[in-house]
Amino acid sequence: MTGGGSGGHITPILAVAHELKQLQPDIELIYIGQRGDQLLDIPEKHDSIDAVYSVRAGKFRRYHGEGWRQLLDFPTVAKNIRDFFKVIIGTWQSYKLLGKLKPDCVFIKGGFVGVPVGLAAAKRHIPFVTHDSDALPGLANRMIARWAAVHAVGLPKEVYKYPPDKTVTVGVPVQSEFSSVDDDQRKAFRKQIGLSESGRLLFITGGGNGALSLNGVVAAFVPNLLTSYTDLTVIHVSGRMHGSSIEEKYNKLISIGEMRQRVIVKGFLTDLYAYSGAADVVITRAGATNLAEFAVQHKATIVVPNPLLTGGHQMKNAEFLSDQHAIVCIPESMLKNEPQAMEQAVRSLLDDPKSSKEMGDRFAAFAMPEAARKLAELLLGQAKS
Repeated sequence: MTGGGSGGHITPILAVAHELKQLQPDIELIYIGQRGDQLLDIPEKHDSIDAVYSVRAGKFRRYHGEGWRQLLDFPTVAKNIRDFFKVIIGTWQSYKLLGKLKPDCVFIKGGFVGVPVGLAAAKRHIPFVTHDSDALPGLANRMIARWAAVHAVGLPKEVYKYPPDKTVTVGVPVQSEFSSVDDDQRKAFRKQIGLSESGRLLFITGGGNGALSLNGVVAAFVPNLLTSYTDLTVIHVSGRMHGSSIEEKYNKLISIGEMRQRVIVKGFLTDLYAYSGAADVVITRAGATNLAEFAVQHKATIVVPNPLLTGGHQMKNAEFLSDQHAIVCIPESMLKNEPQAMEQAVRSLLDDPKSSKEMGDRFAAFAMPEAARKLAELLLGQAKS
């Protein structure tokens, strides 16, 4: 199993790993990550992963909307050339590693590490299955697509340009802890994370690596919310790299001790399901994994898509759901030019629990909670064929 660079790749892998162990307890699951990945410790600690290795991988840097101007960005070009050689090294490392491990099947979730592992698997004639959560497949999976045995996808297969006879819709895998949340379950989650069962909770996350621009805008209006809603608690998942800076920002913005105690900053969560499950309102980026997780939980969700990611796939994710009135979408441009729009959106959802619930239920209509099990069954079929 391989993929990485973000929680959006790793958490689906772990969800599938859990289901594989449920279906076949004696199966051996190996995770191959990218050397230097800051999230590599997560699969290392997971009960379903038997061993973890890492190989070199390179990133091809492209930025949505930049076009040919990227060719004049010489630092970026230099990094791309350097990383080309990392891919070559990583492919050789992966070839040797797969020769040692002799897997029956390889699962590639996406991310840069999928390229050297996929190329090595193809060279050794080991079947591999890719998975794409977004409407636009990632570059890594597209680069190795011709050798894939099966393309598992999150949306109807007609959306994708893969060969129809090799493409299977399974949905976006989420960990088994994510499930439909009613009022009783929400209270249970509140108790689990050490909060009162009453009161309101705003949950903010920019993903495993955080979202700097989102962090700053949200932190700026949180003091206003805490003043207006005396029963409100805010849990802000900043990303591992930004925890201390966001803590300092809140310390400067909030001088009243009682109010400051109602803001909890977390760098990264392995039990995110409990915190989001306890929430009344969620603010997030538009990564497909987080969207799938919060949809399963029926959460009233405000989404700020990252406009710079290649192909604008987060924007497409958010626009589709917004058109169905399943989420509130706030573009990055609005976040910068009209930051009050975010605060107003939060207030509207907090003030109208009925509308919030209805929106969460519309969001849940797009959830596929059995995706991890379907993907696990698909992988077992490939391994035994």
